[in-house]
Amino acid sequence: MSEPSGNDKPGFDKEGLKNVLFVAIAVCLVCSVVVSSAAVMLAPLREKNQELDQKQNILRAAGLLPVDAKVDAQGHSVDEIFSEFEVRAVDLDTGRFTDAVDVSAYDPLKAAKIPAESMAIPDDEDIAVLGRRENVSLVYIKRTDGRIDKLVIPVRGYGLWGTLLGYLAFDGDLETIAGLGFYFHKETPGLGGEVDNPNWKALWPGVKAFDANGEPAVHLVKTRSPEGSEASSHEVDALSGATLTTRGVQNLVKFWTGDLGFGPFLDNLRTTG
Repeated sequence: MSEPSGNDKPGFDKEGLKNVLFVAIAVCLVCSVVVSSAAVMLAPLREKNQELDQKQNILRAAGLLPVDAKVDAQGHSVDEIFSEFEVRAVDLDTGRFTDAVDVSAYDPLKAAKIPAESMAIPDDEDIAVLGRRENVSLVYIKRTDGRIDKLVIPVRGYGLWGTLLGYLAFDGDLETIAGLGFYFHKETPGLGGEVDNPNWKALWPGVKAFDANGEPAVHLVKTRSPEGSEASSHEVDALSGATLTTRGVQNLVKFWTGDLGFGPFLDNLRTTG
């Protein structure tokens, strides 16, 4: 007569609660190790992709990289084009360059959440609905023959459903807009989401950001002023059916080109180059 198998021995129940729990815990531990290892191994690749995406957004805002393209018309890669830019930190209170932060590791969005590294914006001046503004931000400058060719600044502000994050670019005169692009938003597709529409973004290059007194002057309007008029030079078409998003875009541009944003920096840069 044969001996009973190990699984048939008295006291062993492969479907018992203890065995089921043991297997479940073991599987969870193995999966946790696999997921954690994958996250660690993929972190450098994720960071590299995020850096590439940021560069693409900056270049597209500046009009130096076509929409959805990975190279420019001459076949230059994103890294090659971006290498022509210098990344500088700016003290938004003084409007001057600063070496207080490491630009390769600094994140203005994170700084804006830290009281010691930001300021609370007075309610009556918080037209972009930010709550707080970082003390130091970053700018991206491209020079040609020693003179500024493009300047790109980060901008953000509340639309209808959330904060829009993007970049605003200027031509060398630091008054004419070279482009505006958003890399994150929660606006309604087909309405406020039209901030992504290439046709709408194509309306921004050439718009004058400031009036004769140097004050922010961009307006998003339903009906444009007569072509060639002073008013028309500051106007961009409003987003159809998206009043709150339109107002949000206008306000964020006004805020970041104003006194609490990059206004003082732009004034200084026009003087010093």
